[in-house]
Amino acid sequence: MSGPRDADRVVPLRDGSIRLGQFLKLADLVDTGADAKGLLAQGLVRVNGDVETRRGRQLVGGDVVECAGRRVTVG
Repeated sequence: MSGPRDADRVVPLRDGSIRLGQFLKLADLVDTGADAKGLLAQGLVRVNGDVETRRGRQLVGGDVVECAGRRVTVG
């Protein structure tokens, strides 16, 4: 089991779920929706360890998003 890393953090949600593209911006992993689309198209985003290419993928609390060497948990 890996310990906490500097890049690990939790980003809380106001609602019960959020789309992946929106979460990438909320978590400051990308600056724009276009940036998110490009990273997803290249297969550079993982959700719960699996490559995800759908910007509209619904995330819920506990999901873990990895992008650009950073790891963020949906809170």
